[in-house]
Amino acid sequence: MILLGSTGSIGVNTLIIAKRFNLNIEVLVAGTNINLLNKQIKEFSPSLVIIKNKEDIYKVDHTDVRYGEDAIIKMIEGSSSSLVINALVGFLGLKPTITAIKYGKKVALANKESLVVAGKFIDTSFINPIDSEHFGLWYLVDDKKIDSMTITASGGSFRDLPLDKLKDVTVKEALNHPNWSMGNKITIDSATMTNKLFELVEARWLFDITACDAIIEPKSIIHALVNFTDGSTTAHIANANMQLPIAYALMGKVEEQILEKVDLLKLQNLEFKKIETSRYPIWEIKDELLHNDNLGVVLNASNEIAVEEFLKGNIGFLDIGRITMNSINKFHNIKVDSLDDIFNVNKEVRIYSKGII
Repeated sequence: MILLGSTGSIGVNTLIIAKRFNLNIEVLVAGTNINLLNKQIKEFSPSLVIIKNKEDIYKVDHTDVRYGEDAIIKMIEGSSSSLVINALVGFLGLKPTITAIKYGKKVALANKESLVVAGKFIDTSFINPIDSEHFGLWYLVDDKKIDSMTITASGGSFRDLPLDKLKDVTVKEALNHPNWSMGNKITIDSATMTNKLFELVEARWLFDITACDAIIEPKSIIHALVNFTDGSTTAHIANANMQLPIAYALMGKVEEQILEKVDLLKLQNLEFKKIETSRYPIWEIKDELLHNDNLGVVLNASNEIAVEEFLKGNIGFLDIGRITMNSINKFHNIKVDSLDDIFNVNKEVRIYSKGII
């Protein structure tokens, strides 16, 4: 298999599963964490390694090291591997997803942005989602007629913070997620609830359904619920660990225990909360996003710019939502009719978003 994003949280957990089930890694693709990459190279002996920056090549302990986005695309085109694990962060992950499908490869997809920005141009029959929520939905779907789907959110770093304190929160505080250890970008997206918007759009394409919503479940034990037309609901309950959805995405079927079983008696209680726009302003566009195929690329591009500027300390936490909503309003009537349009709109929105910082 090809692993894109080997040194991130998903990549590290993917390699744990690969080692456990003796799965072969043909290619490792990483960013700038060369120390961890070198440890992975020593353990998994890939035939090729690709990194982000040319100037880091000499640091990598491998005889065949390449760099950059073009190298990733050429590698996918020429690889004999039938499976690509796409754990890249951001819009960068779109081209590898498209290329892998074009060449008939299955994609174990952790890159949310691929479906968010270009879902209507992607054949999801090639996609196995690596996400606890979508894995949970998949696990629950059977032959009964479905009314709607619900996924859960943790609420992020500031779910219990008084609203008047949000304007003064720091980057360090925003990165302190109560339930998960994730990368910086997704942790900020969790705090703004943008990550959950992304996941709803993903569900819309993966399951061909617009009747999907989200609620807050602070313990992150219930990941997904399927509501059937007969009035009943089933829930997927599992401890918070990405190795289970990864194992299914890689192998299709798992017949041994991956996670520690949930002890319901130890939970004592479960709590559910509505996602309020007073705390998560971006939630205002939820329904429109699910019914307007053109807005995903606008949401993602403006959000990537805003989160990047927040992490640099150039804007405040509440400015993330302001910039994103402003961009959505500006490009509200945009039409996206091709993949070329996706890339063009992405550039245009980024320029606009930077201009209103």
